[in-house]
Amino acid sequence: MITVLLGQKIKELRIKTGDSQEKFALKINMDRTYYASVESGKRNISIINIKKIADGLGVSLSDLFVGM
Repeated sequence: MITVLLGQKIKELRIKTGDSQEKFALKINMDRTYYASVESGKRNISIINIKKIADGLGVSLSDLFVGM
């Protein structure tokens, strides 16, 4: 499922930044539990929030979807 693949990619990139879920969620002004559900693939996330995450990770939107 695309939500799981996207969540895995986001988690992988977040780990590379060295941020915890909580620290990263605070950095992008997103609730930590909401963000955790995105990483676990349980959330059908809006494009606005995908853009927030991409910006926080320092990658483009297209980079998040490479390889899916």
